[in-house]
Amino acid sequence: MNAKVEHSGGNSPADRVKLWLAGLVVVAGIVGFYYFANQWPVAVRAIGLVVAFVLAIVVGAGTHSGRALREYIAESQFELRKVVWPTREETVRTTGVIIVVVIIISIVLGLIDLLLKVVVMDWLLKLGQ
Repeated sequence: MNAKVEHSGGNSPADRVKLWLAGLVVVAGIVGFYYFANQWPVAVRAIGLVVAFVLAIVVGAGTHSGRALREYIAESQFELRKVVWPTREETVRTTGVIIVVVIIISIVLGLIDLLLKVVVMDWLLKLGQ
């Protein structure tokens, strides 16, 4: 990410009010969705719920935390552009190697399990009889 060093003063009282309001809008949307279950169809209630979530996001985006989140997402997208993604051939080859290794390890673990079963069930338990 960016090597910026900032001292964050945290959320101001107005930001805290906005975050509480956003949370209240979300809770109201969820309560309304279930409260009106018998009066309104599901589609209308779902639209109301989506509107409540969008409104909460809009209110929350205006806070210090919201701005910090937007900045984080923007910097993450910038960093993703720097990633060198493997080609299709490299991906297929790597996947094939992983599948072969998993099969080999599965066989080895199965043989160890079989050996332990023979030792414990057939050898040790018969000694005690």
